[in-house]
Amino acid sequence: MNQQLSGIFFGLAAFVAWGFLPAYWKQLHAVAPFEILCHRIIWSCVFLCLIIGLQKRWQEVGKIVRDSSKLKKLFCSGLLIGFNWFIYIWAVNTEHVIETSLGYYIAPMVNILIGYSLLGEKFNRLQLIAILCALAGVSYSLFTYGDLPLFALSLAVSFGFYGYARKKIEVAPIPGLLIETSILVVPALGYVFYRQLFFESFFLNQLNMTFWLVGAGVATSLPLLWFSAAARKLRLSTVGILQYLSPTIAFCLGVFVYREPFDWHSAITFILIWMGVFLYCTDSALRARQPYRQ
Repeated sequence: MNQQLSGIFFGLAAFVAWGFLPAYWKQLHAVAPFEILCHRIIWSCVFLCLIIGLQKRWQEVGKIVRDSSKLKKLFCSGLLIGFNWFIYIWAVNTEHVIETSLGYYIAPMVNILIGYSLLGEKFNRLQLIAILCALAGVSYSLFTYGDLPLFALSLAVSFGFYGYARKKIEVAPIPGLLIETSILVVPALGYVFYRQLFFESFFLNQLNMTFWLVGAGVATSLPLLWFSAAARKLRLSTVGILQYLSPTIAFCLGVFVYREPFDWHSAITFILIWMGVFLYCTDSALRARQPYRQ
């Protein structure tokens, strides 16, 4: 299997898994979102430790730990991804799956804005029109319903700034995520023990719920491994286009499986966002014609 084809398979595996992730969190609808988040952190940390051990990369992790500057930056990025995970779980388990898809449709436009404002990158014409389409969609939602799609905006902004933070921290994805989850694992463990002692917790009391909570680590980390493999083998523009599989699957789940409300006002909001996505993908395709250096 050539590198391009294997990269596409890894990319499809990652983004399809992320697209169906709402179905996973729905299995835990009876558990408080913050408790799910804590288990997600704990078991992701355990799973990543196993992966690091199998890959024999503990020396790489130790090098990061000894660098106080990188540790401080990873602490901040860990808070961002933890916030993103919490918002996502909360949204899914309060019947806002469609809005999570909206957030990840908007996210690339947020990345462009961050690149412009913080990294000195310039808009080209297609990117500017794509951003304006996304802003029009959000503005229409505000005008129609009188409030902002806060779940969507929170997911897009937190994920955008997480991407920016990780771009500025020179660490590999898997060791970096291990450090981020390790930083958060102590308060997460504290909260889980607190729930076990003073409240009725599903963990260890119901076998099926315990299974789903422990499996949250694999559900979180395995797609990241596939994504990392795809990113190494494919053009970034190809990865950028593949990423829209995830919100598309989530959107279909919300509309056709979970039967969440979706009226014509929602359709107009999404059409405006999708126009922005189309222009963003067109820009990525045009950039892909440029010579590629591996």
